[in-house]
Amino acid sequence: MNIGLTLFAQSLVFLIFVAFCMKYIWPVLKSAMTERQQAIAQGLVAAEEAERKLGEAESGAEEERAKARAEAAQIIEQARQQANQMIEDAKGNARAEGERLLGAAQAEIDQEVNRARESLRRQVATLALTGAERVLEESIDPSRHERMLERLAAEL
Repeated sequence: MNIGLTLFAQSLVFLIFVAFCMKYIWPVLKSAMTERQQAIAQGLVAAEEAERKLGEAESGAEEERAKARAEAAQIIEQARQQANQMIEDAKGNARAEGERLLGAAQAEIDQEVNRARESLRRQVATLALTGAERVLEESIDPSRHERMLERLAAEL
């Protein structure tokens, strides 16, 4: 066998194999690689989009948390104001009730004082009349008169 002819035949088969691969196999491989590159590129774009959306969602969530905190603080402040108002109202009501009770007690005391004065006036008038009757029944002796006044004073 001739080495040159073998080499030539092997080269010719190799060229046919390369031509066959370039005509039928290479386009399929190239399209598969292109599809794979496109899929990877789309995956990267989708990942970037997802990352951007995640950032937006995080900032939106932070804004919502800030709004919720502000609203909670406002609600707490309103509750404090309402509690303070209720306390002030209760204090005002208690003062008014105390003043009313004090006024009623003072009126009752005044009535009792007036009753006592009236009772004392009646008693004084009765005693004065009794004293006058005794003075008029008996003669006017200075020593007797003095004793009657002392007894009258003791009775008062």
